[in-house]
Amino acid sequence: MTSTDFHVFDTTLRDGAQREGVSYSVADKLAVARLLDEIGVGFIEGGWPGALPKDTEFFARARTELKLRHAQLVAFGATRKAGVRVEDDGQVRALLDAGTPVVCLVAKSDVRHVRDALRTTLEENLAMVADTVAFFVAHGRRVFLDCEHFFDGYAADPDYGVRVLETAFAAGAEVGVLCDTNGGMLPMGVGRVVADVRARTSGRLGIHCQDDTGCAVANTLAAVEAGVTHVQGTANGYGERAGNADTFALIGNLVTKMGLPVVPAECLRELQRVSHAIAELANIAPDEHQPFVGASAFAHKAGLHASAIKVSPELYNHLDPAVVGNDMRILVTEMAGRASVELKGRELGVDLTGHDDAIARVVDQVKVLEADGWSFEAADASFELLLRSQLPDAPPPLFELESYKTSVEHWGNGVVVSEATVKVHLLNPDGSRERVISTGEGNGPVNALDNALRQALIGRYPELAGVSLADYKVRILGWKGGTSATTRVLIDTTDGVGEWTTVGVHDNVVEASWHALVDALTYAVLHRPTQAG
Repeated sequence: MTSTDFHVFDTTLRDGAQREGVSYSVADKLAVARLLDEIGVGFIEGGWPGALPKDTEFFARARTELKLRHAQLVAFGATRKAGVRVEDDGQVRALLDAGTPVVCLVAKSDVRHVRDALRTTLEENLAMVADTVAFFVAHGRRVFLDCEHFFDGYAADPDYGVRVLETAFAAGAEVGVLCDTNGGMLPMGVGRVVADVRARTSGRLGIHCQDDTGCAVANTLAAVEAGVTHVQGTANGYGERAGNADTFALIGNLVTKMGLPVVPAECLRELQRVSHAIAELANIAPDEHQPFVGASAFAHKAGLHASAIKVSPELYNHLDPAVVGNDMRILVTEMAGRASVELKGRELGVDLTGHDDAIARVVDQVKVLEADGWSFEAADASFELLLRSQLPDAPPPLFELESYKTSVEHWGNGVVVSEATVKVHLLNPDGSRERVISTGEGNGPVNALDNALRQALIGRYPELAGVSLADYKVRILGWKGGTSATTRVLIDTTDGVGEWTTVGVHDNVVEASWHALVDALTYAVLHRPTQAG
């Protein structure tokens, strides 16, 4: 199937950019367009030249800087203004000057909007559509028409929207897009309306759904079932209010559930990578529970699920995660059973074969720890260390702690200095012990403690020189009165190549941080011995 047979039209850079808090630079827009091209969409709507200076610059730079393999670039704009000749309309001219092979026009298809918003007649609105479509066709452009408020307009007058479509097709438009602009439709209503319009028109129909009822993807699929062959969406469902139909979910469902090869086969496995990369450019944390591409989309927590997955992953996965570039994960929590632990061990590269007693001990230990506030769902490194500690060849601890101390000093000039001292014993190969005392400063007690501990260990474990904290998260789990509460700390650590997460829990935030720090450095030594130097 090619873009001639079925259109996947992405409007992340136009409609998606209307999401609250999103503001792409021109460089960001070029980067997003390149990423969208990598998942094989047929059309990328870049913005509204003439209306927004940033979009005008984007199209100017795109002519020389954007080399697309799969997609065609689309410029968006409105039909001519009421009472203005199309040749004299400045925004129509700016749209032409964008130089894109495809133009997407927006037109009113609801009689109430024509009369109350445009303040013109129904016939003049049809003339605006005909004139503008014909103008761009005469200049060699492919033209798509977005029929704004189509479904609401259909409810008020089921004939006028069809007249808008017929007018556009007669003037040379290639696609007439039915827009659920307010996002209030449900799948059964979309299917019914599209089927009726399909029976009354001969041109290609498209669908554009907002997500105000949480049904944008379902509404789009219902429209495809009813006969549309052009779908519009945005990366990760970004958009105004509740957002738009998610391009990644649309592609995933159309290809894997409806059997429509709407993107090149080799592009499907790029979905997760591109989804997360666009989230970074938008400065929005990826949705871990997003269908198909979320980090938790194929994560299993219940012990019953894990038992079945151990027999066959297909029993609890709706498709092979690798198809969309994702991975299956087993979460180990208080719900975990033996199968969960065994599968998680396999995922982490820990062979638990023949160690049934160790598995049983880990299951029991996890249940106790999780009851006290520990969570290993997001701390694979700590869980791996827990697993290995129960095996006969358990790695020895890096050190034995004698004591640590932290202090915070607030100077009169407003400067705050934190200091930490650690006293540890390192075990020598001959069984003797070496006492090491180290002091470190930092911008907080945890940072100071990290520096002091690392300094104490680096002579014995030089690989720690290349390790640093990447993120630090604190969550208060339970208030006990006053300022007392159980605290969970998650620490992300990196060596510049990989990243791992460890966890610590205690009533004292510094002690919770200590547990996570020790696990982080232990994991580094266990897995990064070649990084020494």
